[in-house]
Amino acid sequence: MTTNIILLGPPGAGKGTQARKLVEERGMVQLSTGDMLREAQASGSEMGKKVAAVMAAGQLVTDEIVIGLIREKLEQGSEGGFIFDGFPRTLPQADALGDLLDGMGAKLDAVIEMQVDDEALVSRITARSTCGSCGEVYNDNTKPIPADGKCTNCGGTEFKRRADDNEDSLRQRLMEYYKKTSPLIGYYYAKGNLSSVNGLGEIDAVQAEIAKILG
Repeated sequence: MTTNIILLGPPGAGKGTQARKLVEERGMVQLSTGDMLREAQASGSEMGKKVAAVMAAGQLVTDEIVIGLIREKLEQGSEGGFIFDGFPRTLPQADALGDLLDGMGAKLDAVIEMQVDDEALVSRITARSTCGSCGEVYNDNTKPIPADGKCTNCGGTEFKRRADDNEDSLRQRLMEYYKKTSPLIGYYYAKGNLSSVNGLGEIDAVQAEIAKILG
């Protein structure tokens, strides 16, 4: 069954972790804006050349370009459906995505808001590191890097922390999220698409909540 969803939530709410679970369990395709831009840039396609030119000039990639990249991915198809990750971030982007799906005879099946408590989120993120090879997430307090220094998922031995995973930077990113992206919660609630899960729960518990929503 094809299912198209958006995962909404502030930085560090666990969207990437849950998206990976959905890819593994349901064969969905994760459409991450950053990944698509990097892939397009490297591809040498017409769209890729546009992206490269915009980024080389230090300008922001337009919504039109991102929608074009999403259209290309949707046209390739996916039996499991698509997870929109990092897009839409604003109301105009949400309208553009809705128009694109309508025009392709597709629909959005669910918008899942990963709710978090800001203080708990700051505490979690400032303790976060990831495997440099596969992206598996570790936390100094709840899931420390194994004593043998090897990733439990892929055996990798290099771990990294994001430079912006510090308290000041995170609070800035949260403020940006609430200003620009939180209006989407009301937008999708009004459309009847919105469901919420506790983003600070255990990974498996959050996964089970999402599975219940998707059926």
